[in-house]
Amino acid sequence: MRFLLPAMVAVGLAMGGMGMAETGTISVTGTGTVSVVPDMATLNLGVTTMGDTAGAAMTANNEALTAVIGRLIAAKVADRDMQTSNLSLSPNWVAKADGSGQEVKGYVASNQLTVRIRDLSSVGAVLDAAVQDGANTLNGLVFGLTDDHAQQDGARKAAVANAMARAKVIAEAAGAKLGPIASITEGAGYQPPMPMASFKADAASVPVAAGEIGVQAQVTITWELAQ
Repeated sequence: MRFLLPAMVAVGLAMGGMGMAETGTISVTGTGTVSVVPDMATLNLGVTTMGDTAGAAMTANNEALTAVIGRLIAAKVADRDMQTSNLSLSPNWVAKADGSGQEVKGYVASNQLTVRIRDLSSVGAVLDAAVQDGANTLNGLVFGLTDDHAQQDGARKAAVANAMARAKVIAEAAGAKLGPIASITEGAGYQPPMPMASFKADAASVPVAAGEIGVQAQVTITWELAQ
């Protein structure tokens, strides 16, 4: 694990009265990032099928998704780590041959499956299993942490240190010194987008590199200024 401090920071400076005054304040926003190796991955895949009728499209979709889930269970993905969502069924509109408009030619059924992978060494095998029996859409593979509380605290500390260091430089450049802290506000922390894997549906072994992810925190601190 290592701490990273960004080069950019938002700074606000407010002076009370005329020129430098004891009631003046300085507000600095600091950001801190903790980089860490992920310990889990989330895969979002989909099954899309077509049929001459709505019932046929749904039946084909149910069969394909059941097969995919069976493969995932065989790849040691727990039931609690799979969740279906965004089930949809819609007519397949196509242009008429004579160009006079559109007509319905069959139906399209789609279902999404979100899969949590807790053993990163099995990500490639899980991906390979998913595409064997009907999973024909990959919407994303992202890496994350099962529990990021410790990393969030580390990022907060780095953000505070970042804000304090910058505020001191700015205050000294203005001929003042930092006084008591008037307020501290925490901004919304987030994890930047994670690496995504690419694969071919007929791949025997899916290459996956997890790399590192970043947990970021942001704080805004306001100090009173003293001459």
